Amino acid sequence: MIGRRLGFCLALVGLLACSAGSKVATTPERGGETLSPAANAFLDTLSERTFHYFWDLSDSMMGLTPDRSPTKSFISVGAVGFALTAYPIGAEHGWVTRAAAAERVRRTLRFFRDARQDTARAGSTGYRGFFYHFLDPKTGQRFETVELSTMDTALLLAGALFCQSYFDRDEPLERDVRELAEAIYRRVDWRWAQPRPPLIALGWSPEEGHLPYDWGGLNETMLLHVLALGSPSHGVDPAVWPGYAKHYRWGTFQGQEHLGFAPLFGHQYSHVWIDFRGIRDPYMRGKGIDYFENSRRATYAQRGYAIANPSGFRGYDEDVWGLTACDGPLDAKRVIDGREREFHTYEARGACHTRVTDDGTISPSAAGGSIAFAPEICLPALMAMRERYGDHVYRRYGFVDAFNPTLDDTTRVPYGKIVPGVGWFDDDYLGIDQGPILAMIANYTDGAVWQAMSRCAQLRRGLKRAGFAGGWLEEG
Repeated sequence: MIGRRLGFCLALVGLLACSAGSKVATTPERGGETLSPAANAFLDTLSERTFHYFWDLSDSMMGLTPDRSPTKSFISVGAVGFALTAYPIGAEHGWVTRAAAAERVRRTLRFFRDARQDTARAGSTGYRGFFYHFLDPKTGQRFETVELSTMDTALLLAGALFCQSYFDRDEPLERDVRELAEAIYRRVDWRWAQPRPPLIALGWSPEEGHLPYDWGGLNETMLLHVLALGSPSHGVDPAVWPGYAKHYRWGTFQGQEHLGFAPLFGHQYSHVWIDFRGIRDPYMRGKGIDYFENSRRATYAQRGYAIANPSGFRGYDEDVWGLTACDGPLDAKRVIDGREREFHTYEARGACHTRVTDDGTISPSAAGGSIAFAPEICLPALMAMRERYGDHVYRRYGFVDAFNPTLDDTTRVPYGKIVPGVGWFDDDYLGIDQGPILAMIANYTDGAVWQAMSRCAQLRRGLKRAGFAGGWLEEG
């Protein structure tokens, strides 16, 4: 299982080289919408279960969060960022006390502030303020030969800055949280991560130096670029944003005009921390929409794709849909209903005008992480998945990472299990997929993360330097 996700990350680097609203009514308590008691109870239970993935499984002393569970795995720095985001949400709901959440955050940030940073091939946690993509669960040091990851560092920083904004009381514990978050953020040398300015590289390794690939085009890294622009110590030149946007691809898919990125996580991650409603950069001003609307359209397009179901996969319909980077059953071809199907394990599944990558595997995180954009279709989807598949898909920590109704025979699979006549179901939860579900439900219900981050001076500075204006950016 470790090799599955690690192998995907290495493969991704190589790839870069070359009837809405019919089931749920709209309450002031729920983003201005009136939900049924069943829907309210479902969201509360799902959120609490998902929160406990981070609270129960993260190391209580160092704050290290596993990439996946129950399979034993390395630590994911990106998952730590989602864990830091989860702790204040848990405190707001009373699942843990505010003091307990703040203490967990302090220990986590203290570890990352003090962890060894240098060019050694082994024994370090990061370099130049950045952190390695995966860490050893016992030591918190670099796992095997993974890269120093600019994006996973950005996820950790976003969680830290959210905690800095949330824990705002004038008392020692919360002051420590704010100071630790600031120290970690200021240390990151974004300019060093620009070997080919104005763009920012994917990463670096002590064996090979900077990776020969840069971030560009709409994807999960809007957040990264905003944080790099907002740094008071190593802020990059504003030219980074038009350089990034230069590679955008606008098009139409399933009747929706939007910027293309096939897996839905790319339309979700940055929105966990940044409220893009009503704020626009020059590109979106030209299109007459904002990035929130763009993600809403991408979500509807994926649902439309599932309804059309051009490849004839089992289980796809208006309420069971959603493609994103996730686990899968096996890497092999199988003949099902007289048709050859090619399945994969971990893969960046998705569907839009730029590409379609689909083997019948659905990830609940696709709909869950988009609930703030389109609750009228995402909430019914999540409820339908639970209703149809029960404990096969919905367990102790909420939804398992993925399932595939098409692969429902007696095929032997290396991961998860096949329930004959029902489908393949993952056994694991993934931190980077659990995180968007919890955080975006919070943003949908009460704007919890967005409200705190709107007070984040670093974020506001980064957005303005990228050319964003309007909406809440003009307030305060």
